[in-house]
Amino acid sequence: MVRQPADDARGIIDPVEHRARVDHARHAPSPEVGRFVAWYWAIEWDLGDDVHSAEVLVHPVVNLSFQAHLAQVTGPHRAMTTRKLTGTGWVLGVMFRPAGFRPLVDAPLKALVDRVRPAVDVLGPGIDVLHRRVIDQPDGEARARAVDEHLATLVPAGHQASEDTTAIVERIAADRTLLRVDQVAEAFDTSVRQLQRRFADHVGVGPKWAIQRYRLYDAAEAAAAGDDVDWSRLAAELGYSDQPHLVRSFTRAIGIPPDAYARSVNQRERD
Repeated sequence: MVRQPADDARGIIDPVEHRARVDHARHAPSPEVGRFVAWYWAIEWDLGDDVHSAEVLVHPVVNLSFQAHLAQVTGPHRAMTTRKLTGTGWVLGVMFRPAGFRPLVDAPLKALVDRVRPAVDVLGPGIDVLHRRVIDQPDGEARARAVDEHLATLVPAGHQASEDTTAIVERIAADRTLLRVDQVAEAFDTSVRQLQRRFADHVGVGPKWAIQRYRLYDAAEAAAAGDDVDWSRLAAELGYSDQPHLVRSFTRAIGIPPDAYARSVNQRERD
């Protein structure tokens, strides 16, 4: 079952403000497409004259997104991304699973890191036909169904090597005890070098970066859960050498120190 943003806000910098400003729902892919796609995300907004800056610390995945005037592919971004929303609008997005986009393209995914490209340049002219079909749908759920039907014609039937990489990254995401690349390599009976090559090809970013990104999500979730956090203990649990290293990493990624982030999120919850 796909978890909704209210239950899984990993990567959304200010989940309380986000929920207040936009309607955000996730829709599950069909089983075959779900081998490669985590979920479809549909957002709609009506802000009047206001502007909402949707800030996201993205997962190590590729997103395919459609708007009325635009279809684009967004590769894994190492820095926080900001989308400014104004007036009235919608977006239908496809969040691929880690490594899930690799079977659809002919080049290693490291070529998409920190890049946003027109979808037609990456996936070919058929995506323009799909874009027009998406625009004609009445709501986010119908748009997701239209995209799922199209992707079902593209995804390969046989097992892909990238699916083994998907399993590795999703294990990193779920297991907070995996803190080093050598631990991951040992858990999957491979070498560090082989793991690094696999990630460069199938994911785009390296295994060390993926580990750090998911442990930052863990830190942000701890901060959002309450403003009385033992940061020194959390730093040790997440594999940082000490609290200052966690603070620097968190601040570099999100823009403010973790204790300030905790106060901000929890104040919004109380308001």
